[in-house]
Amino acid sequence: MVRVKLDHVSKYFGRVRAVEDFNLLIRDGEFVTLLGPSGCGKSTTLLMIAGIYKPTKGRIYFDDQDVTDLPPKDRNVGMVFQSYALYPHMTVYENIAFPLRLKKMPKNEIDRKVREIAKFLKIDHLLDRKPAQLSGGQQQRVALARALVKEPDVLLLDEPLSNLDALLRVYMRAELKRLQKELKVTTVYVTHDQVEALSMSDRIVVMNEGRIQQVGTPDEIYSHPANTFVASFIGTPPMNLIPCTYQETEQGPILKCPGFVYQLPPKAAEVMASRSSDEVYLGIRPEDIEIVEGGARHAEAVVLVVEPLGKDLIVTASLGDDCVIKIATSPTKLLASGQSIGLRFRENRIHVFDKKTGKALI
Repeated sequence: MVRVKLDHVSKYFGRVRAVEDFNLLIRDGEFVTLLGPSGCGKSTTLLMIAGIYKPTKGRIYFDDQDVTDLPPKDRNVGMVFQSYALYPHMTVYENIAFPLRLKKMPKNEIDRKVREIAKFLKIDHLLDRKPAQLSGGQQQRVALARALVKEPDVLLLDEPLSNLDALLRVYMRAELKRLQKELKVTTVYVTHDQVEALSMSDRIVVMNEGRIQQVGTPDEIYSHPANTFVASFIGTPPMNLIPCTYQETEQGPILKCPGFVYQLPPKAAEVMASRSSDEVYLGIRPEDIEIVEGGARHAEAVVLVVEPLGKDLIVTASLGDDCVIKIATSPTKLLASGQSIGLRFRENRIHVFDKKTGKALI
């Protein structure tokens, strides 16, 4: 097992800054996911760890060894691409054996390792087939076997599940996580799918425009987003960001929001002192809003659209002033477009973000 450290790593393509000042320590045996939208620099970062790209600035270390100038073949990394990149003219056996033949291993050693990893990945009955005769899930396992057969120090996975259908993807997520924990191999996984990142990772690195936005466990990323980008990128549906104005009154600090006023606790005034202006966002996740039919409420809204999703009902509602929010509620609720509803927020799940900088204040 190997520890991977990226120290102030940047990658430029001419004037395009693909990755900017990337700092990260990946621990031995850890499963770390680089998550972000297309073009955010996650695959470029992965290819720098692999040695396919050389950083414009900064250094990369495996344990205490500086590997920045080492070619890919000397890094002992296993890589699985989105396209699987299997050799169509070779059988499954030959595809898996290929990296071992490059290392000029003895034939009997190659045979033992290929059959061992094929059995481990439950593809030992497919060894005589060609890639064209395999399903997407089987091809994905062959690509994984080829990456793992050389016992890599670091396993690099570039969106390996994106070509699979939805049901197989759910199965392979659990399978990949199980394999990684059994093999205890340091793994870097790239995806734009937040469900994959949240369900599989020990830690997630959220990226945007080449920069790290936040690093944390799935729970930290989901429950304590560092800024509005993370808040709106993570979650299905994402966090509601309601534009409000901050004021300090005799009754204490308040947020004036579309159609309602939200009272903040008195101690919030200290934290809010670091804001860049009075323009802020009140952040609340759809599942932390309760629809109430009486009693205390924080706001009133008008139902626009109701989407039944089996275990949840997603309600799109208007607070007024062109402010639209999403609410996740029980499928037993009977709601119709145009209906007025009362809303109560879970107060311990409220976030406040600086509108100008995007940073989390509360």
